[in-house]
Amino acid sequence: MAEILKTGNIELLDGKVAVLGYGSQGHAHALNLSDSGVDVEVGLRDGSASRAAAEEAGLKVRSVADAVSGAQLVAFLVPDGAQPALYESEVLPNLDPGAALLFAHGFNVHYGRIAPPAGHDVIMVAPKGPGHIVRRLYEEGYGTPAVVAVAQDASAGMVTTTFGEETETDLFGEQTVLCGGVTQLIRLGFETLVEAGYQPEIAYYECLHELKLITDLIWEGGIERMHYSISDTAEYGSHAVGPKVVDEHVRENMRDVLAAIRDGSFAREWIAEMDRGQPVLDEYRQKLAETELEQVGTRLRALNVREEAAEVHGVG
Repeated sequence: MAEILKTGNIELLDGKVAVLGYGSQGHAHALNLSDSGVDVEVGLRDGSASRAAAEEAGLKVRSVADAVSGAQLVAFLVPDGAQPALYESEVLPNLDPGAALLFAHGFNVHYGRIAPPAGHDVIMVAPKGPGHIVRRLYEEGYGTPAVVAVAQDASAGMVTTTFGEETETDLFGEQTVLCGGVTQLIRLGFETLVEAGYQPEIAYYECLHELKLITDLIWEGGIERMHYSISDTAEYGSHAVGPKVVDEHVRENMRDVLAAIRDGSFAREWIAEMDRGQPVLDEYRQKLAETELEQVGTRLRALNVREEAAEVHGVG
């Protein structure tokens, strides 16, 4: 059984922490650490679009090289594709002896794209949630569930998980359930209703809009909590019909996905895509934006915003 750690000693961070990047995870880590009393410098490249936001938040912003120099801990919170080149050009030449390297995802270390020299702790703190949730929960006085791992131990002796375990399970979860699986269920459900002649707006509400209500219940108390909160008809359908949709064929497909992650073939495919400048990913994004599902959703969400604004101003 995994070891569960509930508290950390913030006093151990008695030197400067360099947070590289100020995107989804970067802004959350930098602000949470700064608000906790840690000396934080945000390292950004020249011309970064994030500089103004970081400075407006009251954070010290420097070049990547300057932020890394003198840092006790260097947190890599830039996209996976940008990390290896940034590490070689700006981080490694300026890394203090004994400084620790922290990652929020194990991809580059696990697949050998970054190989820190001996004498440096290489650790991972991987929040199980997007950066804006990490920040919001902190502001509300809570914490975000996370996993920690040590890939290279130069100063201590405890390993709770591994970079390999985090990377492989994270990729699997993203591809089969949280991102790939859920979005495909939404898209296919929406398209099935529209093809059968139902209004796209009704299909959108049924297959996408209400999903948050269900996942919130699951997050609060598991599947049982969700079943308790819905109608008996919906609960019966969940048990009796759900396995007919997501069946043993899906389980076999999941096993194939996991095999590709574990043998490195997915990593090789994704690394090659990043090296080409991500043209296939750009094509995926464009195709998604053109779908009826996204176009209907954009229109309905805009209506909701206008209705909320009208309520605030006492209209209607």
